[in-house]
Amino acid sequence: MEELDILHRALGSRLVTEAAEIAKYARDSSRELVAGAAQAVVLAESTADVSAALSWANAAKVPVSVRGAGTGLAGGAVAYEGGIIISLERMNRILSLDVPNRLAVVEPGVITAELDAAAHQHGLFFPPDPASARTSTVGGNIATNAGGLRCVSHGVTSDAVAALEVVLADGRIMHTGARTRKNVVGFDLTSLLVGSEGTLGVITAATVRLKPVAPGTPRTFRAGFPTLESAGDAVTAIVNGAAQPEVLELMDALSIEIVESYFPSGLVVPEGAMLVGQTVGVDAQAKAEAITRTCLDAGANEVEISESDSLLEARRLSNPALNARGLKLSCDVGVPIAALSEVFRGIGEISRQHGLRVSTVAHAGDGNLHSAVEALDTPDGILAADAVLDDITRLALTLGGTISSEHGIGSVKRHELPWQLDAVTLDVQRAIKEALDPHGILTPDRAI
Repeated sequence: MEELDILHRALGSRLVTEAAEIAKYARDSSRELVAGAAQAVVLAESTADVSAALSWANAAKVPVSVRGAGTGLAGGAVAYEGGIIISLERMNRILSLDVPNRLAVVEPGVITAELDAAAHQHGLFFPPDPASARTSTVGGNIATNAGGLRCVSHGVTSDAVAALEVVLADGRIMHTGARTRKNVVGFDLTSLLVGSEGTLGVITAATVRLKPVAPGTPRTFRAGFPTLESAGDAVTAIVNGAAQPEVLELMDALSIEIVESYFPSGLVVPEGAMLVGQTVGVDAQAKAEAITRTCLDAGANEVEISESDSLLEARRLSNPALNARGLKLSCDVGVPIAALSEVFRGIGEISRQHGLRVSTVAHAGDGNLHSAVEALDTPDGILAADAVLDDITRLALTLGGTISSEHGIGSVKRHELPWQLDAVTLDVQRAIKEALDPHGILTPDRAI
């Protein structure tokens, strides 16, 4: 179309219009199967490229989807019919590492684990640690306010973001936040944009906080439990104890069985569930011993402490293993720590009521559960699995929880928003969206 020619003149070869190439960027890793036929992909290499693309889309009133590595699980990056896709994968530079101030400035396409590795060369690390850290991007993590394995000790992605460069819907470039530890100037636009899922602007650079690597050799521990409920009781006791872990994860027996079948490591399948975690610091061994004693007191029938990271590796492999087994439909609800045992009992009852197997892995230390449903890959199978996930989500809400702890809302969970947010809250959020994106081009009809 003639209007697209205008954008082509601005971007040249960075604008891709071949259907086969567009298809590579049309979906993310969610269960959202239907993607619209976008008319182009912008392979952005700079903030100026993003600004040009959004200025054009805003004038033409063309919907825009924003994509990092495509690892999102909520359908937030799926292409729109007649829209354009802005891919940030080429904006993958670490622009600076400020070691004295423990800050890094990065483009959005930087892989999370690569930033962490670069920081480690200076005795620092990047705290956000999603299970997909080896493939997910920093920009994507910021857009969804991702969590991960180290949340129990370091918080979610928003806790590590100091400042942002963002391109607004009309192409204007905005800078938020500061490099200082304290900043109370104006509204906290940085926090507003973290977790906004591409609905308010496109992040083109981020200043993120790093932390010093703890001295000593980390210890990894595991504890096997006869039931999920007893594992949940142990988590509550650990979180409220004196010895605090860096990581505290849970895998139920079904998830461990599936991981072992796809990625054999000799991991013993427990009767009910396994807690696996890590302690750091010069007293890592003493903390691990204290935590495993707490596990035994809560009913664990076996414990182990090791210097190897292999136990955590099994947790990171759970998603690909579960997907391969047919447990592709999952949720990421969160509950207060003290409600873990109750939510595990409820999930078991929901599984029995629906006659579908449910596997649960969790960032147990912060109450974030990922329950996946084994279902046929058919329309009826997906509907049946969605019914299970909806019931688990409602259960979490009755226990004071949330419909999403780290994956975001996207399109997959948008129908659940009124379950958690009242009408006034939704109205305010949508008013903010309209103020920043009056033509509704940025990730429309998703997230809010």
